[in-house]
Amino acid sequence: MSFPLLTATAALPAIGAVATAAVPAARRNAAKALALLFSVATLVLAIVVLVRFDPDGARYQLTESHSWIADFGVRYELGVDGIGVALVALTALLIPFIVLAGWHDADPLETGNRRWRPTQGFFALILAVEAMVILSFEATDVFLFYIFFEAMLIPMYFLIGGFGDRAHAHGEETAATQRSYAAVKFLLYNLVGGLIMLAAVIGLYVVAGNFSLTQIAEARANGTLDMATNTERWLFLGFFFAFAVKAPLWPLHTWLPNAMGEATTPVAVLITAVVDKVGTFAMLRFCLQLFPEASKWATPAILVLALISIIYGALLAVGQRDIKRLVAYASISHFGFIILGIFAMTSQGQSGATLYMVNHGISTAALMLVAGFLISRRGSRLIADYGGVQKVAPVLAGTFLIGGLATLSLPGLAPFVSEFLVLVGTFARYPVVGIIATFGIVLAALYTLVLYQRTMTGPVKPEVSTMPDLRARELVVVAPLIVLLIFLGVYPKPVTDIVNPAVKQTLSDVHKKDPQPEVEAAK
Repeated sequence: MSFPLLTATAALPAIGAVATAAVPAARRNAAKALALLFSVATLVLAIVVLVRFDPDGARYQLTESHSWIADFGVRYELGVDGIGVALVALTALLIPFIVLAGWHDADPLETGNRRWRPTQGFFALILAVEAMVILSFEATDVFLFYIFFEAMLIPMYFLIGGFGDRAHAHGEETAATQRSYAAVKFLLYNLVGGLIMLAAVIGLYVVAGNFSLTQIAEARANGTLDMATNTERWLFLGFFFAFAVKAPLWPLHTWLPNAMGEATTPVAVLITAVVDKVGTFAMLRFCLQLFPEASKWATPAILVLALISIIYGALLAVGQRDIKRLVAYASISHFGFIILGIFAMTSQGQSGATLYMVNHGISTAALMLVAGFLISRRGSRLIADYGGVQKVAPVLAGTFLIGGLATLSLPGLAPFVSEFLVLVGTFARYPVVGIIATFGIVLAALYTLVLYQRTMTGPVKPEVSTMPDLRARELVVVAPLIVLLIFLGVYPKPVTDIVNPAVKQTLSDVHKKDPQPEVEAAK
């Protein structure tokens, strides 16, 4: 029996979560070091998975299959395609940086009532989320996927509600109230989506007789499983609604600015760079494979919602006064691009969407983590409280600029390639939609450059005049992300070579081919 590599990749952070939580309260630094050790070990295993994956091989590789709940046809089935393996690698890559960035975010907090934060719990919860996200990317049994899709809400709820941002202008009591509101809103939105999906999962079992993604997709392809049109559409909507909440797609997005604004910066990165990717990934893996005809039927409406997300998110980002909420609304706009690429139903669009998931994770992590370092120095999230930072902390300002330029998809940085592919793929089939989407690029330049101008340039405000530059630990967090942004911006081939075969297979599932360019015959 071969070594269960995929199980090990998810089990390692889960074991790390238990071990970290078990560290005595007096040994906080040991808990941090243990969490970092397990996150790095998980990254090593993810690299092994990446190396062993053959883009030209079978669709799902490193597969594992064991009977679990035999009476209901539930199996423990894992496997990764090119899209899944890229996102497993992204998740494993970002978690060590998240742990390092949050090194002091759960240190004891003394107030008038001497309230203490459970440091071990903070890092244990991060590792628990990592384990559940990785299993979500690996699961090929629909019921197994659903369990971890929902289970990750529990540690995320406690991370948002129990470990809030200390840079709050209205005191600890008001901050605690707003954290609780943000955590409950996050939980309720995602629980409603999950309950609707559960009904669809049960409906799928009634129709198909099992939960195996590969078996159902194969039966759909060879005609042995024929769903009634209305049945397929209702099941599709049940799955898509849950994924759209997680993504987040307008108008189901309103939980994200609250959650990112009130969470600590590393947790905000965990939300938008890691957890939210499960929603867009699941659209590719489950919606398109299980319900190809319904996916094509819903495409016009989804493209409209994606366009609204792009423009609406960017417009609200322009008007933000809070740095973290600005990044949150920018992410809503970016997720609109990802969903646009998925439902453009072209190889360029879906390759760009998958690449966008990876690049957005890296670029948002870079920008948000540097913003977090900035906020921790000043103790404020308000843009108006900054000015002239580049004169006193040039390295911080420089990395902040590169993260911002990546967010606006500057050529030469990784997100440009993915956004370009999404727009090319969309324009090939829906030219009007592609043209409207380009306005999101203009707005991205506006909110990014205005943010940099107001915080980093101009006269040095007295409150930032003694601000220290990035420290060694912070440079270790940011520098690799900046290097990756530049490398993948210049040479994205390592990622596209992995995801392109999976994209072609996904297009084949929905019986779509790339539109042929119209070439006028030579006279």
